[in-house]
Formats: sequence, C-alpha cells, structure tokens
Amino acid sequence: MTDFEIIVGLETHIQLNTRSKIFCSCKADSWGDPPNTNICPVCTGLPGVLPVLNRTVVEKAVLLAVAMHAESVQPISYFARKNYFYPDLPKGYQISQYDEPLARGGYLDVPMPDGAVRRVTIQKLHLEEDAGKTVRAKGRRLIDFNRCGVPLIEMVTGPDLRSADEAAQYLIRLRQLLRWLEISEADMEKGHLRCDANVSIRPMGLNYLNPKTEIKNVNSIDAVRQAIQTEVERQKREVSAGRPIEAWTLEWDEDLGALHKMRSKETEADYRYFREPDLLPLLVDSGMRKRILGAMVELPLERRARFVMQYELPEYDAEILTEERSLSEYFEATLTARPGEAKTISNWMMNDVMRMLRERSVTASRLRLRPEHLAAIIGMVEGKLITTNTGKELLEKVEESGRAPADIVAAEGLSQVSDDSRLRSLAEEVVAESPDQLKAYRNGKTSLIGWFVGQVMRKTGGKAEPQRTRAILEDLLSE
Repeated sequence: MTDFEIIVGLETHIQLNTRSKIFCSCKADSWGDPPNTNICPVCTGLPGVLPVLNRTVVEKAVLLAVAMHAESVQPISYFARKNYFYPDLPKGYQISQYDEPLARGGYLDVPMPDGAVRRVTIQKLHLEEDAGKTVRAKGRRLIDFNRCGVPLIEMVTGPDLRSADEAAQYLIRLRQLLRWLEISEADMEKGHLRCDANVSIRPMGLNYLNPKTEIKNVNSIDAVRQAIQTEVERQKREVSAGRPIEAWTLEWDEDLGALHKMRSKETEADYRYFREPDLLPLLVDSGMRKRILGAMVELPLERRARFVMQYELPEYDAEILTEERSLSEYFEATLTARPGEAKTISNWMMNDVMRMLRERSVTASRLRLRPEHLAAIIGMVEGKLITTNTGKELLEKVEESGRAPADIVAAEGLSQVSDDSRLRSLAEEVVAESPDQLKAYRNGKTSLIGWFVGQVMRKTGGKAEPQRTRAILEDLLSE
C-alpha cells in the first residue's frame, strides 16, 4: 500500500458565554432547559422582527482574535445571510459573516507530546448565530429552537494538521485558551465547542490537495480523534483500490463508532450569500479595540514559559500549573506570601490542592482554602510547628470550615511534639511494650525502625516530629 500523508483542517464553532443571544434578549445557554422555552419572535424568525447586535459578543470575539494572533481585526465587517433549508432553521437562513469577516489570519501554536510545536494557521474568524436542534424520539424528528440565535464564533484552520492526534491536541489547546480568556465554557458534550473535520490524504512527498470529506456531529475530543482515524483508513482503502474520493459530508455515529454519508458536500455557491439588510456594518474603532485589549491577560503558553524561566520550575510542573488560569493565579498568589519556595508550593499544589479540586469538581478560584491559607500551612510544616501529615489534614479542615489554619491548630491542639524529653519518654514506652520487635531489630532487622516511629506517631496522634523521633529511637534501640 502506498504511504500517504494525512491532511486535516478543522472548523470549530465556539458558543460564547454571554447571558443573552446574539440578536435578542433571550437566555443564551439553554442546556438542560425544557425545549422551546428560551425563544422569542426574533430568534424564531417571525415576520416583521429586527435583530439587534449584542455588544458583548463582539468584545469577546475581538479578544479571541487578538489571542489567536490575527493578522487584522477588521475596523468594518459585515453580516450576511447564509441561505439553506433545514427543519431547525426557522428563518430559512442563518445570519453569519462571509466575505468581510471580523478577523483574518492568525495562528495557534500547539505543543505536541513529542516536544514538537505545530503552528496551525487560521484562515478567518467570524460571528454567526446558531441554528436549532433536531431531536430523534420514537421514530419522530422533533425540533427544539432554544439554541436558535445563540452567539457563535466560527474559526476555520488551514490544512495544517497531519494526524488525528494532532487534531485532538489542537482542540485541547483551543479549549484551554477559551476557558483561560473566560469567553466560553468550551464543553463539547454540552455543545459549547463543536468541531467539523475536513480530511483528505495524498501520496507522501507531494504537495497538492485532494478532494476532502467533512465529518460532522462529533461531540468529544476522543470522538474527533477516532472519527478522523476511521475516515483516513477508509480513504486509504478507496485510493489503494483505484476508486476516487468523493466530497461527501459524513456523520459520526458515536454508538457504533462508524461514519455514515449524510449528503454530497455543499459549496459556498449553494448558500447564496448576500449582505444582511437588517443589520448595519459592524464597526470596531480604535477606542473600542483599546478597551477590549485592556482585558487581555498573559496567555497559557507564555505563562508556562515564564514559570520555567522566572521560578525555575520543571517543564512538567509549569505545564500542570498553567492548565487552567485560576490555578496558575492561585500558585502565584501563594508564592507572593512565601517567595523563593516555588518548587515546594508546586509540590503541595500538584499533590494535594489538585486532588481537592478533582474531588470537588471546582476550580481553584472556588476553594475556601485561599492562597494565604496554603502559604501559612506550608510555613508551619517547614518551620516544624506541625507535621506534614497534619498539614495535609489541615488543608481539608480549612476547606470545610473556612477558618484560618493557625486558629484550627490552636483550637485542636495540632502543634507538633518536638520536645526531646517528651519524645524520649514516649519512645521508651514503645520499646518497653514491644519486646519481640526490639529483639528482631537488634538481631539485624533494622527496617523495623519505621514501625517504632509509627508507634510513637500513634501515641501522639501523628504530631511527633518524625526526624527527631527517629534519631531518639535509633539511639535508644542501640543501647
């Protein structure tokens, strides 16, 4: 079989997290709401109504365009009517942008697991409204118009991705960026981030583009990976058998793990675009642009690189701590309270704080355990005022109560036992109570030292200072 190069481009639809829809005041996010309850004459396209553009939609779109390194955010762009006739499109057209979109060009650098970086170019970024949703139930097709008019950004990449895994990595980084900028929840299962994949193959070493197929109805990153790989294998079989690839639109069946032909792929001419007569040109002047850019924050990859350079963190730590914006901000706020202890703080966050986040399904910004609390607990452990185990328990106590760590330590008597006379007295009790273990230790089974330390810890409720306890026991057992 001929060696083939895989060519993948992605079209992503990003639902913006505005309170209202793009052209009316209806609630935008209807996930879990009863069908057809968040609709009005505007978003259902009744005769005589006029759309009114949501300013926040534009601001969020400009923010994303700049973060994607757009070559230009157009000072003037236009809306257009995209005409097609589906049951879930009540107007018979979708208000979108076509030849004069909000932004052109740009790219997203995507680190790959092997350490390489793939630059994925963006051909254009434009605004549009969402269509409704068709639901199949008991052999019938039902229409839910709640999603009509929900604000979307559509971004079209160049044919830059070379595998299903690269496509998945692009979506992972895009999702991270959208959440980082706080412009979308980017949850694929809830439809906040949707992806169509354009797939083609060509003999290795050649540089032309063959006909492509488009995969729709993919609602998770793993499904995108699987659907692309399935289509690649099909195209390889077809080409190797001498059959041409036809430009189909394919539907991914998640339950069966299979692709089905929906229709022949439509072209731009099929949509008969023309300027939207009910909306004025969209103007983004310098004042508006400056105000929007004032909300721009340091981007994930830039922050990751800075954490490595400024705080001398390992690449792995920096990657984990910048997966989510509030987590990285939590880390730096803790570091402000304990400067010079970046690696120690990183260890506590990756081993304990992130476990708390996973168990509670929250972000760092939602924790009652504030950065200053974490810094105080680390300080107590490092200063040997409490043991490491007590520190870990204290994290949970602070999270549950919201009280300051020092108050809890004082109220519950959690301070570490480090007085030599007290520790020696307890160690003598343990040795006296453990003749069999004492004999075994003195016969060469020195690994029992850990058991003896554990018994002292039990007597103190885990508050004995471990290193001092071990030293006292070693001295006592050698007598």
